[in-house]
Amino acid sequence: MSKFGITVTEHLLSQQRLHPAATGDFTVLLSELIVAAKIISKEVRKSGLTDILGVTGAINVQGEVVKKLDEFSHSVIVRRMSHLGRLCAMVSEESADIIDIPDKYEKGNYVLIFDPLDGSSNIDANVNIGTIFSIHKKITPGEGVTSADILQPGYKQVAAGYFLYGTSTMMVYTTGDGLNGFTLYPSVGEFLLSHDNIRIPEKGKIFSVNMGYCNYWDENVAAVISHFTKADPENGLPYSLRYIGSLVADFHRTLLYGGIFMYPPDKKDPKKPHGKLRLMCECAPLAMLMKQAGGLSTDGEKDILEIEPEEIHQRVPLYLGSKKDVETITEILKGNRNAVSPVEG
Repeated sequence: MSKFGITVTEHLLSQQRLHPAATGDFTVLLSELIVAAKIISKEVRKSGLTDILGVTGAINVQGEVVKKLDEFSHSVIVRRMSHLGRLCAMVSEESADIIDIPDKYEKGNYVLIFDPLDGSSNIDANVNIGTIFSIHKKITPGEGVTSADILQPGYKQVAAGYFLYGTSTMMVYTTGDGLNGFTLYPSVGEFLLSHDNIRIPEKGKIFSVNMGYCNYWDENVAAVISHFTKADPENGLPYSLRYIGSLVADFHRTLLYGGIFMYPPDKKDPKKPHGKLRLMCECAPLAMLMKQAGGLSTDGEKDILEIEPEEIHQRVPLYLGSKKDVETITEILKGNRNAVSPVEG
């Protein structure tokens, strides 16, 4: 029987039944996160008609101007998730420090890490934006939260996903047992399974990178770009360039169509020598999703999921996408200028 059309709640419960020792806390946690995303989605839909667009005048921990919808999304998630009794702490892109659960609420055994509104600089242009989330299990005993509970490598994530707010609102998530996508049916307020067992093609035809930074890349990154843009039909080259500028939107397209997304380090901003994207709230969760779809991710030297975080807002380079394309990039970044990913067949 086809699973298409089942609700995300039914899917969560079916996954829970596969693990007899599960308490249901994790299902409750994800269910409440879905409620928060529905609220954000509703505001995104009407943002052009209200005073929610524009800036607050504040600067976040990343040194970026805070959009009003960013602040709203952050507040909704923190409020909805604090009272559950399932979390011991949260980390948000919009907050400089770890977000503690108020003493009036029961503490749980999970850590939620999230980017409340990725791509928010594109809000005024009505470009797809999204919420990215990562969930870890607390690993130290007792009620107190330590840095070890927060600074865990990506391979220890128990779940990851994103909500995409575009022509339709989608949820794509994994608990480590495959990757599935759900589309919000607005009239009934339910996410229904629309993309079952998502798999990325082993090799794509699209590369995605901000070419405006090309003068700030080193010779190895320039060699990567040269490889994918050279005319070589025998090896499926050149690739088409597609760059939206909203990470969650670029990732979603790459996931479905295949190819490669790149955000290399550059010399444009001396304060960000190791890249722009945040390891814990952006790169690690997307890397988990990509692995579940059969793809790969790297910072240019090692698997994103293997990186041990040193701080909550650590930045890293990011290359992720189709397996053979990422392997090709890794070889070129090592100095192998003859690396190719032959066309299948």
